[in-house]
Amino acid sequence: MITRIWHGWTSLENADKYEQLLRSEVLPGIHRVAGYCGAHLLRRNGKQEVEFVTLTYFDDLNAVRAFAGEDYEVAVVPPPARKLLSHFDQRSAHYETVFKVE
Repeated sequence: MITRIWHGWTSLENADKYEQLLRSEVLPGIHRVAGYCGAHLLRRNGKQEVEFVTLTYFDDLNAVRAFAGEDYEVAVVPPPARKLLSHFDQRSAHYETVFKVE
């Protein structure tokens, strides 16, 4: 299994809107990708901005490529999300998931 990690930041004013967009449209939309295994969304409120971390899980790098394209490290950020983000990682990091406790 591959874990894809990505960070994005919003203003305090846009944080709830961005979270709702992720919950209602962006993350559910990934279910169309064969080999997608789920996601976690992390949120950390700061004094000036809010940081979001997405952890998405895929069977293998071929599934990641089906989601993100051949240059699979490039961030996938739909236009509505870009409007709410103040800045974000241009590239995602990928890790082999070697141990998962449930």
